[in-house]
Amino acid sequence: MADRKATLTVDGLDNPVELPVYSGTLGPDVVDVRGLGAEGLFTYDPGFMATSSCQSAITYIDGAKGVLLHRGYPIEQLAKESNFVEMCYLLLFGELPDDAQYADIEKRISNHTMVHDQINNFFKGFRRDAHPMSILCGVVGGLAAFYHDHMDITKAEDREISAIRLIAKMPTIAAMSYKYNIGQPFNYPRNDLNYAENFLYMMFSNPCEEYKTNPVFAKAMDRIFMLHADHEQNASTSTVRLAGSTGANPFACISAGIAALWGPAHGGANEAVLNMLDEIGDDSEENIQRFVDKAKDKDDPFRLMGFGHRVYRNFDPRAKVMKETCDEVLAELGMADDPQLKIAKRLEQIALEDEYFIERKLYPNVDFYSGIILKAMGIPTNMFTVIFAVSRTIGWISHWHEMITGDYKIGRPRQLYIGHPQRDYPAK
Repeated sequence: MADRKATLTVDGLDNPVELPVYSGTLGPDVVDVRGLGAEGLFTYDPGFMATSSCQSAITYIDGAKGVLLHRGYPIEQLAKESNFVEMCYLLLFGELPDDAQYADIEKRISNHTMVHDQINNFFKGFRRDAHPMSILCGVVGGLAAFYHDHMDITKAEDREISAIRLIAKMPTIAAMSYKYNIGQPFNYPRNDLNYAENFLYMMFSNPCEEYKTNPVFAKAMDRIFMLHADHEQNASTSTVRLAGSTGANPFACISAGIAALWGPAHGGANEAVLNMLDEIGDDSEENIQRFVDKAKDKDDPFRLMGFGHRVYRNFDPRAKVMKETCDEVLAELGMADDPQLKIAKRLEQIALEDEYFIERKLYPNVDFYSGIILKAMGIPTNMFTVIFAVSRTIGWISHWHEMITGDYKIGRPRQLYIGHPQRDYPAK
């Protein structure tokens, strides 16, 4: 219940409008503006920069302090002590699992990694050079045609089974998208491998030679999955919630989230970082400084990618973990002197010491290092956003589940109309 009220005085209204003010567990207070509609008023907030569209207990971000909590646990602690499957349980059910619960969800995910054999036919409908994201978006939406036995969203059992199916099948479909794109046969998942190992196996093994998963790579992939698992009400998560508010099935909702993630302003940032490092090219101090100066020049189109964030106004807490993981992968490959990494580390140092970046709070974000890691492991850039989608599926389905089990209404934003007033059709 609201214990305070905000009073809004508007020219033309006889009386001030009283609006309830709510306080959450953490974060800014929220003014409930729903009562404005009865007064003939709407709020105007392009990009929803100051709008809370829902209540949620899943993820909390304090951008000013560089804090990211999943169900109250700091991401740094989860990345160090937990793993992706345990995080899936945490996000979906609200608490860390005990040993029996962990064994159960791990087994259930393993048992659902296979996809229906007829789904293979879907892939044949795409051009051989189709982008893996276009394949992923289409195939995930098509899952509703195969797994419609448990899609009554009013039933808790059906919602849970659909969630497990999506978490389990996303790596399989992602790897199939890659294999189809490069013209290699699909690999069936293996239940003796963990989540990250299984994904790497399906990506890189082939019938001609034995494939053994590098444990350093598997650990890095698991961290990448964890660090991208959820990020509050971002564009793709909001899309999933909006689609879900219509009562659409979960596979359609996740497909909508994939489509939103595909935008370069959302899921393609780590690829942009690699392109930027390629453009800088020379890792000499003079050349790096030249590009830094270009980034400071407002009249120059060059921008430093991977710095700053829509939400964070401090160091992205995920970037610290990603940097450590990057060092581990490159050391395993004997690439500690990799030119791109040298450029990246120097750019990070400059950003943390240069007043221009400090004043603007342009700190490295999670995308700054993740692209280097993925490239070092042999993953092509057109798969970067696909892997992001695999990671974010647990966040999407957790928010969808939270919304469906709560008190929700169909999403219906309003607008500030600036077109013609009513006019008559011209007489002939």
